[in-house]
Amino acid sequence: MGEHQSSLLLRKQLNDLKKNPVEGFSAGLVDDDDIYTWVVLIIGPPDTLYEGGFFRCQLSFPKDYPLRPPKMRFLTDIWHPNIDKNGAVCISILHEPGDDKYGYEKASERWLPVHTVETILISVISMLADPNDESPANVDAAKEWRENPAEFKRKVARCVRNSQENFN
Repeated sequence: MGEHQSSLLLRKQLNDLKKNPVEGFSAGLVDDDDIYTWVVLIIGPPDTLYEGGFFRCQLSFPKDYPLRPPKMRFLTDIWHPNIDKNGAVCISILHEPGDDKYGYEKASERWLPVHTVETILISVISMLADPNDESPANVDAAKEWRENPAEFKRKVARCVRNSQENFN
């Protein structure tokens, strides 16, 4: 699939999200001339520690999307086992397609071209509600989530508060 087809697919997905918004996030382009870089606002899901937060993220798509996954990064500070300290999101569906060389993930759990921006963001929202501490991107957050839940909750509450104060 060439760059032209990937840009058409991304435009279609963006238009679909504008016509049929999905609860929990909104998405748009950082720059109208660049279909490959999106800005996303994730609203902390109800009944989770992240409830009430406003988390800005960036999705960066490769030119051969959907054959390869985008990269996703939280721009708003967030404390979570599956988000590294630089904001990079680490979940299976954003991992390169094919078999996992470490044998941790099945190929079917990794990136597949059927995924869309919507399925990615729904997976990230689900990840916020249900961290995977067995394969952490932030080892400190995972350890704290398991061993010191009160401190973990305190740090997440601070992130939520900061996200609200910095939301404009």
